[in-house]
Amino acid sequence: MPTNSPRHPNFLILDVGSSSVRAMLMDAHARPIDGAISRREHQFHTDTDGASTAEAPHLRALLEACIDDILRHPRAKNIRAVGMATFVGNLLGIDENGTPITPVYTYADFQPADDVTFLQTKIDLSASHQRTGCRLHTAYQPARLHWLKRTQPETFNRVNTWLDLATYCYAHWFGRDVPCSYSVASWSGLLNRAALSWDTIWLDELGLSASMFPTLADFSATQSGLSTLYAGRWQALRDVPFYLALGDGAAANIGSGAVSAGNMALTIGTTAALRIIENSVTPPIVPAGLWSYRGAQNQHLIGGATTEGGNIFHWAKNTLNLPDASIIEAHLITAEPDAHGLTFLPLLAGERSPGWRMEATGTLHGLRLSTSPLDIMQAALEGVALRLAAIAHQLARDSVTVYASGGALDNSPAWTQLISDALNHPVHLLAEGEVTARGVGLLLLNHLDGVDFHAMPPQVRAILQPRPKIAERLHHARQRQHHLYTAIGHLME
Repeated sequence: MPTNSPRHPNFLILDVGSSSVRAMLMDAHARPIDGAISRREHQFHTDTDGASTAEAPHLRALLEACIDDILRHPRAKNIRAVGMATFVGNLLGIDENGTPITPVYTYADFQPADDVTFLQTKIDLSASHQRTGCRLHTAYQPARLHWLKRTQPETFNRVNTWLDLATYCYAHWFGRDVPCSYSVASWSGLLNRAALSWDTIWLDELGLSASMFPTLADFSATQSGLSTLYAGRWQALRDVPFYLALGDGAAANIGSGAVSAGNMALTIGTTAALRIIENSVTPPIVPAGLWSYRGAQNQHLIGGATTEGGNIFHWAKNTLNLPDASIIEAHLITAEPDAHGLTFLPLLAGERSPGWRMEATGTLHGLRLSTSPLDIMQAALEGVALRLAAIAHQLARDSVTVYASGGALDNSPAWTQLISDALNHPVHLLAEGEVTARGVGLLLLNHLDGVDFHAMPPQVRAILQPRPKIAERLHHARQRQHHLYTAIGHLME
C-alpha cells in the first residue's frame, strides 16, 4: 500500500463538471486532502432553440484559478502527477492560432435535431452504433458537425481543428498540439472502437479529414514541460506529468469500485447513468439501447444514461408545491410502492437510453379524483427507477454488485431502496464524497505503481437489499410503463 512519503507524494486532480470546475489534492491512497479543494461554479448558456453552450476561455480561466488556489496549499509542494476528468460529448472549433471561433457545444445541445433525422437516411444506423459505440443523436458530434456545416458554413470553413475542452486546455498550457485521449474521444460518436482512430466513414460523410482533429492516445500519454507562461505561474507543476483527461463517467465507475463486469455503477445527480466496465482488447458488442465508451484503452464502459434523475424530484416538488423534503421522504418510507395506480414516463427532457427518442415527452397515466400530489411524486420517482431497470435489463447481468453514488441518492434513502427493488439487486450506497476524482487517482496509482483497483475498495455507507414482493410488483410496473411508452411512441410517429 502506498504511503505519503517523498517517494509517494500527492496527486493534483482536475474535475470539469457541468455545473462547476474543481481542483483538488489527493493523497497516495486516492483520498481527498482536507482543505485542499477549490471550486468555481458555472452554468451552460441555454435558449429556446435548444442551445446548450459554454465559452472555452471562460471555463479555462475558472479552472486555472482553481489550480492557482491549490498550489498555495502546503501539501502542493510535492505533486507527483496531474490527472483530469471532464464532462464529455463537448466540441469546439479553433483557428490556426488555437483561438476558439465557436462556443463549446455540450452534450445537452439539441439544435442538430433535424440533422439527426436527415442523417438517419444516409448511414447504416446499426453498423455505426457498433463501430463507434454511440447512437446517432444530438448528444454526439456527427449530427452537430453536420448542423454547423449546414447553418454556419463560413464559421465551419474557418475552423482549423475540432477538439474538446480538455484537449484545448492542455494545448494552451503546453503551447503545442496535444493528443485527445481514447476515453474523451469515445464520447464523440466519431471514434472507431476497433481501429482506435477517427472514424473514416463518418468523416467522409461530413466532408472532413482526420487531420482536422487531434491525434489520439491512451490516457497514459503524459504531457510535461509547461509553456514559459505557465511554468512561471505554476512552478510546482513545471515538469510534472499531466495525464490525458478521462471522461467523467469512466472515472466515476473506477472511483465507485465498479471496475469489472461483476460490478455496476449507478450515479444519480441531475440525470442518471448505469454502467459496467468490461476489460478486453476486443471491443464488446453494444446492446441496441446502450452505448460503449472508454476508460483506459482496454476498459470498455457499457451502459446507458437518462435525461431524468434528481431533476424529476425538483420538478415535481416545485410544480406540485409539495412541502419540505422530509415529508416527501416520510411518505416514500410508509407508502406502498405502485399502489397509487399511476404510470409515469419521466421523459420531461427527451430521451437518451434506451429508446433515444429526442421528441419524447413526459406522460402521466391513471389519474383519479383521489390522486394526491404525494402520489404523483412517488410515481415520478418510481418512474425513474423503472427506467433504470430497463437499462439494467439490456445490460443483462444476473448477479452483480451495484455501487451507487450521487447527491439525489444521498438525500433520499427511501428512493434508493425503491431503485434496489426495481433493479432487483442489492445497492451499495457509497460514503465516498469525490467518486469521480477518486477514480482518476486510482487510475494514476494503477498505472504508476501497479496498484490493483480491488486493493482499494470504496467506503460503503449502507447496503440496501431488494424486497422480493416489491421487486415483483415493480417488475410488472416496468412492463406497464413500457406499454405506455410504446403506445405514446406510436402516436408520435
